[in-house]
Amino acid sequence: MSAHDSTLLRPRLLGRATVNVVVAISVLYTVLPGLWLVLAASKDRDALFSSDLLSLGDFSLAQNVRDLFAMDGGLYSRWYVNSLLYAVLGAALGALISVACGYAFDKYRFRHKEKMFGLVLAAVMVPQTVLALPLYLMASEAGVVNTFWAVFIPVLFNPFGVYLGRIFSQGYVPDEVLEAARIDGAGELVAYFRVALRMLGPGLVTVFLFQLTAIWNNFFLPMVMLSNQDLYPVSLGLYQWNSSASVSPEYYSVVITGSLLAVVPLILAFVLLQRFWRAGLTAGAVK
Repeated sequence: MSAHDSTLLRPRLLGRATVNVVVAISVLYTVLPGLWLVLAASKDRDALFSSDLLSLGDFSLAQNVRDLFAMDGGLYSRWYVNSLLYAVLGAALGALISVACGYAFDKYRFRHKEKMFGLVLAAVMVPQTVLALPLYLMASEAGVVNTFWAVFIPVLFNPFGVYLGRIFSQGYVPDEVLEAARIDGAGELVAYFRVALRMLGPGLVTVFLFQLTAIWNNFFLPMVMLSNQDLYPVSLGLYQWNSSASVSPEYYSVVITGSLLAVVPLILAFVLLQRFWRAGLTAGAVK
């Protein structure tokens, strides 16, 4: 190898090494908190404050789980069911609404369509925490504060889901197919539910997963809307227990175990639906 080739090779190797180091740091940053959570949830309370946390012995995960579901009369079970109702049912209905709105923006012509869609895009940029107080005032006027509906109804409407719904409609539903369905005598609702919605399956699953994650991790809106512990989602309930841990240390272990169990539904959803999710991410990429 000549000196010139060696000079050219060094920047390539240096660049590749830099990329590998950045990737390794990113992986560690992502994996280490999860690993710590798994190890911490498998230890008793004494091990949490000792140097034995990273050891692989003295597992007490089963006991921690029993303590978790027994704490405060089994309140965690109620929180878990609440989160499933808020997230799964809310994401399913929200995905249907978002995809239907996106389909309408894509396939129909009406006055000020692009201006209205511009408002949808602008709403994507608004943080959800900014909307919590106006939503609380509206819920107070409607008399639904501190009820299931105060948290459930706002999560049904997601501007980002509407944007994705339009993208998926453009990528998956050809206008020619809809015209053929109309020629065969299908009405607009029949053409949507029997033809377009089947084609939008991958996109529907993708929007569902995005909304499931957002609703499951939703914290500020329930904190503003709810004062009844029986209506809390897991995120708000664990926050309350964690606030009590400074006074009652027995809450430390149940908070960590509860946090570990709280990520299980999201992992299962992504694992079971990843085939549709991957297909949905490629919508419109290839014509």
